[in-house]
Amino acid sequence: MNQNWEDRVAAAWATFDDYPEERAQEFRALIDGLVAELPDDSPLGPFEQACAWDSTGHSDKAVPLYREALARGLSGYKGRRARIQLSSSLRNVGQADEGVKLLTPELDAPSDELDDAVRACLALCLSSLGRDREGLSLVLGALAPHLPRYQRSMANYARALVEPED
Repeated sequence: MNQNWEDRVAAAWATFDDYPEERAQEFRALIDGLVAELPDDSPLGPFEQACAWDSTGHSDKAVPLYREALARGLSGYKGRRARIQLSSSLRNVGQADEGVKLLTPELDAPSDELDDAVRACLALCLSSLGRDREGLSLVLGALAPHLPRYQRSMANYARALVEPED
């Protein structure tokens, strides 16, 4: 879509906190109105609708929309966002194993500002599956570069959580 549409979507999302839970439907209607401007086969429509359902507490309604957006070819930054958010939603609806399968390849994707979100959501999915050590390892590994000190130690501790002992 064009930049004007993207700007209007961003402006709508900037008002999200103005919609308390009892007005969530109004926010989703705002997003639906913007989506109605898109071509029927656009991957952006189901993505934005999934985000709106997800953000208003309805992971169950978001999951099929994220899947549709990805099936329609949503790629790049928004495609990565969709995989992260779908993984989180899958965890919320009791399908954490599918979330792990979806996000694990993202660990090897080209690095961007979403790397830590990938690790955080993957860690939550792993924890939901009783794989807490793996999840903690991911979180510590993501945290280590942001620390003012102890980066090397924390990175080593993160690896030690999942590597076999000698």
